[in-house]
Amino acid sequence: MNKPVVWQIVGYKNSGKTSLVCALIPLLSQEGKRVAVIKHDGHDYDMDHRDTDTWKHRQAGAMAVAITSTARTSVIEEQGSSLQELIAGFSGYDYVLVEGFKQEAYPKIVLIRQHDDLELLQQTRNIAAIAAWEQMIPCVCAAAQRQRERIFEINDISGIADFLYNQRSDF
Repeated sequence: MNKPVVWQIVGYKNSGKTSLVCALIPLLSQEGKRVAVIKHDGHDYDMDHRDTDTWKHRQAGAMAVAITSTARTSVIEEQGSSLQELIAGFSGYDYVLVEGFKQEAYPKIVLIRQHDDLELLQQTRNIAAIAAWEQMIPCVCAAAQRQRERIFEINDISGIADFLYNQRSDF
């Protein structure tokens, strides 16, 4: 089994990360490719709902609960997980798109929506591409550290998907 291709989509809040990930999924899923997504949340989220059985299990003190059906499985653990642990759990997928985790070492697409976002180009490692809003393209071109970084207009979803696809050597 091949390891999945991991791509990070990073940017500041409201820069379009989720929109880009959601737009890329159907394009990367073509030809039977399987796509998984890992999202970093800087807050203590809770995806379980009050008075469900799994919520009651957690309230009773279970450190992990799982619920499964023929179509879906969910696992909730009362502990954080590293990005590497989460990716290892998605080893059966072709792509893992990671939203956030700016300081991890995987190749990244950095989103630039406004002038203040340009500082990400200096603070972020392993930038492979930049997706910017049209009005920011000239600033991005001037600020890009390396000419190796591909620059895309944020709405060029097919171009970004082709770029990600072409980085995968075993398709």
